[in-house]
Amino acid sequence: MASESAGTATEIWTVGHSNVPAEQLVDLLTAHGIALVVDVRSAPYSQYAPQFNRENVAHTLQAAGIAYAYAGDTLGGRPQDPACYKGGAIPAGNTKFLEVVDYPAVATRSWYRAGLDRLLAQAAAQPTAIMCSEEDPARCHRHHLIAQTLLERGVAVWHLRHDGRREAAQPLTPQPQQLGLFTPTG
Repeated sequence: MASESAGTATEIWTVGHSNVPAEQLVDLLTAHGIALVVDVRSAPYSQYAPQFNRENVAHTLQAAGIAYAYAGDTLGGRPQDPACYKGGAIPAGNTKFLEVVDYPAVATRSWYRAGLDRLLAQAAAQPTAIMCSEEDPARCHRHHLIAQTLLERGVAVWHLRHDGRREAAQPLTPQPQQLGLFTPTG
């Protein structure tokens, strides 16, 4: 269960809906005592999993007694600011956003920080999970961006997996700097 310290959330959950039946997601959330789902998808619609289209999933969760909030505009993995992309432009078409979004740049934006502050306030009030579409957190911005920022702020982050496991989010390992050919010694 979520706890709070001086009004600040100290625990947040994450989940990816994938293409499972909506009832399976509800069961997973209920089993972990989640009272609020904050949708962090930039585009909360899917032709492959229409049960998770924004209005559908909001209705399903609310019918199960779980509140729903949308935050994809501030916490989504596909920002509308071209400066948040490594190429300086918003990519078109089928893009691997984990490879092209500059998440450290996103983390400095005022709209992102405001969204994160709102998430923390919500999580301080009730057990909260952020939801995206990718089941595997290692392949999702909720781990590469949101969880990293939360960990830096001292918040415990738990990834819920479809098999019922919970995994503690860990800081990403910084990429080692490539050593030059002529490195000074001694």
